[in-house]
Amino acid sequence: MATKTIKKRHPAMRDDIADLTTRRPVPGADIDQVDPFLFLNHHGPQVYPPRNRGLPFGPHPHRGFETVTFILTGELAHRDSAGHESVIKEGGIQWMTAGSGLVHAEISPEEFKRQGGPLEILQLWVNLPPKLKMVAPRYVGLQREEIPAIQSADGKVTVNLVSGQWNGHEGAMKPLLDLFMSTVEIAVGGRVSFPGVANRNVFLYVVRGSIRIAGEQAPQYHLIELSDEGDSVDIEAETDAVLLFGNGEPIGAPVVAYGPFVMNTREEIVQAIRDYEAGKFNAIPEGRVA
Repeated sequence: MATKTIKKRHPAMRDDIADLTTRRPVPGADIDQVDPFLFLNHHGPQVYPPRNRGLPFGPHPHRGFETVTFILTGELAHRDSAGHESVIKEGGIQWMTAGSGLVHAEISPEEFKRQGGPLEILQLWVNLPPKLKMVAPRYVGLQREEIPAIQSADGKVTVNLVSGQWNGHEGAMKPLLDLFMSTVEIAVGGRVSFPGVANRNVFLYVVRGSIRIAGEQAPQYHLIELSDEGDSVDIEAETDAVLLFGNGEPIGAPVVAYGPFVMNTREEIVQAIRDYEAGKFNAIPEGRVA
């Protein structure tokens, strides 16, 4: 089995949002997207003091794509105009399909604002193909215990399998697209292999630590672009490490983005803005999550 090699390392750009530490590896100076993966924000790690203001992501609209949010530490409250709401704690994920359009808020629960604590969150934007751009919105929130945590025989690797298949195991949810999505925890010296990635784009971001791929180093806070050739990704940990690892078939359609809207044409963006301003995305229902 041929293994993929490192083509390029893309450092995450520091781009803080208010008092929220934020790094963004994609889009970056040398990479626009890893089709179908459009955008990644890495918030934290940081520690919020007691009586803090919490996360700054109040109600805002989206159309034409999905957001997948990984709560590595801390907790995150979600509420949207389709009536979904939840508080997802450390180790859980939120998978939201914006589709035809909704308004949502991603905020800190009241208890977190009162007491403070550590916080680290990844949010990944996943594109939708033209035929699914206007699909009905949906939301899935999963706590840590609902996500299969698959350990290697030596106990040095844990694959938290959000979607897709690995080593005979099935992920926690079935997304609209054929997507493999996981976070991976590797102790120093641990090894893990992800086969079946030929003709698929791999999204690999090193959240913590340092790893090697085909003998080459991949450091913390870098998106790792891999070679087109090869049907397996073989990883070894130089230090204790945490990775965001996904893969999917490229969509290959034009991408026209404007703020919170991702469509295929400028005309569709104009229509999205008009629909939002006309109240067609609806407002978030009154009330608040805990």
